[in-house]
Amino acid sequence: MPLDHTTGGRMERRLPIIVVVRLGQAEPVGTHIEERTYTDNISAHGARVFSRHPRKIGGEVLLTPKNEETARGNVVYCQRLADDRYGVGVRFQDRPVTWSIMRRFDGMQISSLAKIEFS
Repeated sequence: MPLDHTTGGRMERRLPIIVVVRLGQAEPVGTHIEERTYTDNISAHGARVFSRHPRKIGGEVLLTPKNEETARGNVVYCQRLADDRYGVGVRFQDRPVTWSIMRRFDGMQISSLAKIEFS
């Protein structure tokens, strides 16, 4: 599938990177649902992750990749998928997320585009 290098109405383009993460409910404390899952795509300001549980729109969640900082965000959509999973859109709060995999992938994309433009 070709990469779409436009932003598609978003503030920035999403990178099609799969990252294994812990997805947890931030609030309220008594209803903590945490699962190991993975992303579909990510950017510095948001991500789409898969979940076995529906997530409340506006609810606060935590995404934690192995050996990286936890990102806190709000659920902007929760889409039921055909295989009894959910696609969950998360907008990160506070500050942009700069997980190491994003920096590596984005650097590869930039260098690949530069080679194409200058060859």
